[in-house]
Amino acid sequence: MGEPNLRYRAILEPEEEGGYNVVVPAFPNAHTCGDTREEAISNAREVIELMLEHFRAHDRDIPPSDAEDAPIVMIDVHPPAA
Repeated sequence: MGEPNLRYRAILEPEEEGGYNVVVPAFPNAHTCGDTREEAISNAREVIELMLEHFRAHDRDIPPSDAEDAPIVMIDVHPPAA
């Protein structure tokens, strides 16, 4: 039986002109985007897989799954007065 699946957080940031920029906190040097939510998620999966291959090829430790360990928290703030 193979290794267990890993799960990483991916943050989809809507772009003003459309589409999404994707941030994967476990891999801060990896960047991707997509025209749709589905494409952005697919591209994020691909960039994570490429990063994992790169880490293995260079004998680097693979970051552990982070999805359950670091929840996303939404924070409301008041803008400064004009």
